[in-house]
Amino acid sequence: MAVTNRGVDESGWDVEPGDEIEPVVQAVGHLLKVCREAAGMRAVDLGESMGYGEDMIRKMERGQRIPRPEFLDRADTVLNAQGHLRAFMEDMRKARYPKKVRRLADMEARAVEQLYYNNHNIHGLLQTREYAKALFEMTQPPLSPEVIEREVAARTDRASIFERDDPAPALSFVQEQVTLERPLGGKAVMRRQLEHLLVVGQLRNVSIQVMPTDRDEHAGTQGLIEVLKFDDGTAIGRSDGAFNGRPTSNPRDLRILELRYGTIRAQALPPRESLIFIEKALGRL
Repeated sequence: MAVTNRGVDESGWDVEPGDEIEPVVQAVGHLLKVCREAAGMRAVDLGESMGYGEDMIRKMERGQRIPRPEFLDRADTVLNAQGHLRAFMEDMRKARYPKKVRRLADMEARAVEQLYYNNHNIHGLLQTREYAKALFEMTQPPLSPEVIEREVAARTDRASIFERDDPAPALSFVQEQVTLERPLGGKAVMRRQLEHLLVVGQLRNVSIQVMPTDRDEHAGTQGLIEVLKFDDGTAIGRSDGAFNGRPTSNPRDLRILELRYGTIRAQALPPRESLIFIEKALGRL
């Protein structure tokens, strides 16, 4: 098994049985085998040229292992596959997400407006890789290095939403003050996280606000809020303290969440003052 200095297998991850992505992974594995045989190479030969064992190559060909996009890119060159393997790089990138994250990433990609209130950690879309890794390493019971790497990759890949245009989604974040001051992962990790917030906060379609701890009125006492709105007029949202914490698309429920979120935004610092607050928090680290 190929292992990097991060202690995880870089060839990809096992396919979850029954996952809807399984047929696609199997098709890509079959294509890999066809390309290998057409190139006159044995599985062991391809493994040696790619830096993997024969067993790992055969697992990918059987659709039991999700190949990394980088693997397909290099294999396309080695096997002279003329772009046929590269054509599936994006599919395999998405396949690497855990199933629940894959659904979330799909909704985020379709949403034209997104509203988020977070009270414990920096929101996932705003997290740096180091900060996300620190959070997953704190999970109890402990996660394996492979699971941590998969979760971190899925979370940080979702940040590509900030590069989306035509049109760019409207993104609104309200963060509790404590999430900017608790140095999860250490001061160096938190320093880079705050620097990242200052960069993202300058984007024209992004609003980041800070909810000060000293507020004597707070509409967010029932926990985090997430609302995603789509261009067909539908939406989906959830909150820890409403509707049993489950996602809802009921118009009445959504109005309640939007009312709470609107009040939270009004109680928080305005975006420009919030960026100044983040700069000061960075200076204190």
